[in-house]
Amino acid sequence: MMPGAKATLAAGAVVAVLIAGGLAVYGTRPTGGNSEAVAEPCRGAVETIARLAPHARGEVAALEVSKVPRPAPDLVFKGPDGADRSLAQLQGRLALVNLWATWCAPCKAEMPALDRLEQTLGGTDFTVAAINVDTRNLEKPPQWLKENGITNLAYYADPGGRVLPAMQKATGSLGLPTTMLVDAKGCILGVMKGPADWGSEDAKRLIRGALGRAPD
Repeated sequence: MMPGAKATLAAGAVVAVLIAGGLAVYGTRPTGGNSEAVAEPCRGAVETIARLAPHARGEVAALEVSKVPRPAPDLVFKGPDGADRSLAQLQGRLALVNLWATWCAPCKAEMPALDRLEQTLGGTDFTVAAINVDTRNLEKPPQWLKENGITNLAYYADPGGRVLPAMQKATGSLGLPTTMLVDAKGCILGVMKGPADWGSEDAKRLIRGALGRAPD
């Protein structure tokens, strides 16, 4: 067998092992590259990223901090009143945009932590936007939130199934939960592919760092 063929087979074997081990569940595409130019609306995000990057540790160490900030997709979803809302309408505040579903056990496990984060830091300059992506049994998600004492998060939903593919394309994440940190001008600061303890002190320091606040 030629040396090049052996190398190709070896590389294929490595990929097969990684997939079998479940390491490709959330995808491997980066959230930004050094060769990209920073879009004009996102130039201010470079400073924000420099502030928050040192706080991507502990419970939020898996956050993929953007190397080159770029505009987030303008996701369209349903608000608490059932009317269409968009991510652009949240601009003016730092937003932690989380996708979850009732059929996703890790999603449900992190919802109480997201609820606590909103309770602690939510306000005029920060919000948690948790968007439910169930497309069947649409009465189930709000009922689940009620039964589990999730009271601080506004109920956002995407019964039409538009948000998940848009988020996947923007972040390279192929699974749930997926969470995107977006600055007040709508630029992606970082992406979490998988669950995290968003109610932890590590998560609070991360958000305070992005806001330019001194850590408590």
